[in-house]
Amino acid sequence: MLWSSYIKGFKSYLKLERSLSGNSVDAYLNDIDKLIQYFKSLNEEPKLTDITIAHLKAFISWLNELGMQASTQARVISGLKAFFAYLMLEDVISIDPTTLLEAPKLSRKLPDTLNIYEINELIAAIDASKPEGMRNKAIMEVLYGCGLRVTELTELRISSLFPQIEFIKVIGKGNKERLVPIGGVALKLLDIYINEVRVHANIKKGHEDFIFLNRSGTKLSRISIFNLIKSLAVATGLKKTISPHTLRHSFATHLIEGGADLRAVQEMLGHSSITTTEIYTHIDRDYLREVITQFHPRS
Repeated sequence: MLWSSYIKGFKSYLKLERSLSGNSVDAYLNDIDKLIQYFKSLNEEPKLTDITIAHLKAFISWLNELGMQASTQARVISGLKAFFAYLMLEDVISIDPTTLLEAPKLSRKLPDTLNIYEINELIAAIDASKPEGMRNKAIMEVLYGCGLRVTELTELRISSLFPQIEFIKVIGKGNKERLVPIGGVALKLLDIYINEVRVHANIKKGHEDFIFLNRSGTKLSRISIFNLIKSLAVATGLKKTISPHTLRHSFATHLIEGGADLRAVQEMLGHSSITTTEIYTHIDRDYLREVITQFHPRS
């Protein structure tokens, strides 16, 4: 493919200049690969300087015909815009064909959330007598109590804990650091796990600082957290489709329902834009009606 050297340069640009995580870099490269696959389906291999908005619109139509969701199409367009912006930066092209390329309109799908009863049920379903029991309870409390992304949890380190001031240091998207408050319940379970369970693990070299370890003494994988959540949902008979991110959604929703400032929630979640946080303002109608009835002077 004629583009390979430019894609390699784009990859380095994303890693070094934009400091994006490996997962984010892979997502951008996958977006470009979809465009390459489209041209291959047409037995074409155009030069980057020859690509026009007409090509890109036809490509988006192709994705739509394949049944790709609007949200995924928007993600691909975002990746292409970043790629062609890089090519402009490097003077590879003189005209950016993505300038007038519009993303499909998205209907804002509200994330699933759990109520506090459901969260308590999930945590109560963990058998603390098993070797991994206390670890799993600590995982659930930290996910819900701090609103972490799953990768932020697996990358959490002992050196990032500040129990005296009840904060943890989190490495979020783009390697951005933030301090997140951590509650007493989560701190207590972390203390038990680290000082009474984890101390007996045969920890592999290079993994000494990671908090959550598997049986092999290496840091826990993302898929392990997903499997834990799924197994707890089955054990409690929960009918909702949930993932580790559901606990993050619940964390944000419960804070806002309780009256937390949107900016504060944005800071804790590590959102670069407050519009991302605003999706959590979907307080249900019954709750709103109850608040109006109880507190509004004209109710």
